[in-house]
Amino acid sequence: GQLFSLARIIRKTQNTSDKIVVVVGTVTCDNRLIKVPKLKVCALRCTEGARSAILKNGGSVLTFEELAVQAPLGQNTVLLQGRRTARETNKTFWSCWFTKILTPKPFVRAKKQES
Repeated sequence: GQLFSLARIIRKTQNTSDKIVVVVGTVTCDNRLIKVPKLKVCALRCTEGARSAILKNGGSVLTFEELAVQAPLGQNTVLLQGRRTARETNKTFWSCWFTKILTPKPFVRAKKQES
């Protein structure tokens, strides 16, 4: 699944106050954060560090079942989308040759099985 750092969630939802941030993935803690605003986050999973940082600052962490009870039609929610280029296959594409990675990863259909 997708990993969302707490810093990315805060950066993407600066203008949306009092809305529930919905993440289909795992919310992870970011140790570089000094101040965490009050957030309502709904996620599949949440690490202990991220959960404690959200709850310590007056926020709340919901499951999808709790979200369905609170906002059955998705009112006041913001759905965050993960990075599309985070897939493993994107590392083999030639487009990565022009970006950060110097050479693309070789595409191997099957690894040779040792007997």
